[in-house]
Amino acid sequence: MLEELKRQVYEANLALERAGLVILTWGNVSGFDADSGLVAIKPSGVGYEDLRPEQMVIVDLEGKLVEGNLRPSSDTPTHLELYRSFAGIGGVAHTHSTYATAWAQARRALPCFGTTHADYFRGEVPVTEEMTPEEIGGEYELETGKVIVRAFMVGQASRLSGTDGRDARPADYHQVPAVLVASHGPFTWGPTPEKAVENSIVLEHSAMLGAIAEGLSPGLPCISCHLQDKHFLRKHGKDAYYGQK
Repeated sequence: MLEELKRQVYEANLALERAGLVILTWGNVSGFDADSGLVAIKPSGVGYEDLRPEQMVIVDLEGKLVEGNLRPSSDTPTHLELYRSFAGIGGVAHTHSTYATAWAQARRALPCFGTTHADYFRGEVPVTEEMTPEEIGGEYELETGKVIVRAFMVGQASRLSGTDGRDARPADYHQVPAVLVASHGPFTWGPTPEKAVENSIVLEHSAMLGAIAEGLSPGLPCISCHLQDKHFLRKHGKDAYYGQK
C-alpha cells in the first residue's frame, strides 16, 4: 500500500515539473491514504532530476515520521492541515507557477472571467488574508494551512469574495479546489495526487488568461453565475454529460 502511494506521489511530482509549473525545487505534491491515515510527500530540497519513488517520505497526519531517510518537504505542515480540515481530498500540490503566483503576490482573488476557468472552478479562486507577524514568526507552515482553511469558511469567504462586485458566492473547497496564499503562491488539491496536479495546471492557465483578459479590458466583470454553473456542472454535477462514461 505504501509503495503504491509513494509511486503515485513520485509520478505527480514529475508531472508538475513536466507541466512547467516548477523551477529548481520550488514545488511539491503529496498524497493521502485514508485507510492508513498516512501521507506521502516529496523530500525537501531534492531536485526533480534526482527524485526516486523510494525517496518519498511517509508521515502521519500529525507529522510524525513513519518511513524514509530524508526530511519531508518544509511545506508538510501545510499539506497536513489541509488533509485534516478538507474531508475527502487525497492529494495536494503547491507551486510557484508564474501567473497564479502573480495573482497571489498582488493579493487578489482570481475572478471567473470565462468558461475555461468555470470548467474546473465554480466561481473565483479565493485569496487568503495576509498572515500576521505572529503567524509568520510562529509555526509558519502550519499557520499557512490554517489561513487557507479560513479562506473557505463561510463568513471569511463571503468577506473575501465579491470585493469588486464580481462574484459574492463563498467558495466551496470541493468545487473550487484551489487557493492563492497572499504574497506567496497557489495550492491546489483533489481526490488524488494526479488530480491535484491537473488542478494546478488549469489554475495556471486560468490565471494567465485572467491577467491577459483584464489587461485588454480593465474592470472586466466575471461571467454570469448561469454560465459558470452550466460549464462546471456539465463536467462535475450529478447529471454530468461531458466525456465518456
